[in-house]
Amino acid sequence: MQSLSADKRIENAAAPTLLHPDFHKRNIYVSAEEPTIITGLIDWQTTSIEPAFLYANETPDFAALPEPPEEDLLENGHIKTEISRQKERELKDASICYQTYDVVMTALVPKLRPARLLDPTLFRLFHYCHTTWRDSAPALRQELIELSTRWAELGLEGSCPHSPTEAELKQHTRDYEDFEAVQALKLWLRNSLDTNSDGWIPNEEWEAARVAHRAAYDDWIQTAKEAGSRGEGMTVAKAEKMWPFDAR
Repeated sequence: MQSLSADKRIENAAAPTLLHPDFHKRNIYVSAEEPTIITGLIDWQTTSIEPAFLYANETPDFAALPEPPEEDLLENGHIKTEISRQKERELKDASICYQTYDVVMTALVPKLRPARLLDPTLFRLFHYCHTTWRDSAPALRQELIELSTRWAELGLEGSCPHSPTEAELKQHTRDYEDFEAVQALKLWLRNSLDTNSDGWIPNEEWEAARVAHRAAYDDWIQTAKEAGSRGEGMTVAKAEKMWPFDAR
């Protein structure tokens, strides 16, 4: 990190910046009569002055591109056509929001401009200073390995101080496979339960989500049992450990 900090580009992208850290839809209130008018912005408690690059590549949910449809859920040609049309409209609307947000943040927020114009790989390691407890050690090691591999390509001077051994790389590969499996599980649960990564559910939808969550958990454990019986390395104990929510 000291080597990165000495790079002039990173220094220029580290201007002290005060910005709301969570511009997601749940924190933004708009007028009932005119939805283009913002009437309130909540959840300021974690706001702090940080280097500009920590905010540069965050994309709130209202500007994020939608997930592509899952082909195995398309039952016939008619449904496929209807879903395709719906997804096409959603993608068009989301693309407008994404492009608008990108232009505004790059052009109208001068402190963020230097960071948004650089390769995000230069800054990812700094993000883990306060998120490793949540994102895990394998994710941090993956960033270190990618940074080491692309050190010269990124225009950094000298050689990367991080140089893992072959044994460490093999162990990381195994750990990172488990990490990716957990992330895929979280994404599937988030989409299935219509929630976010923290598991927030509206009060009126709680019972339906609780039933769906239990069914998803039972399916996950059954899958682990079947995989274990085939000798694929998954066990019920491991599946329990990978489950992201406290409820069972």
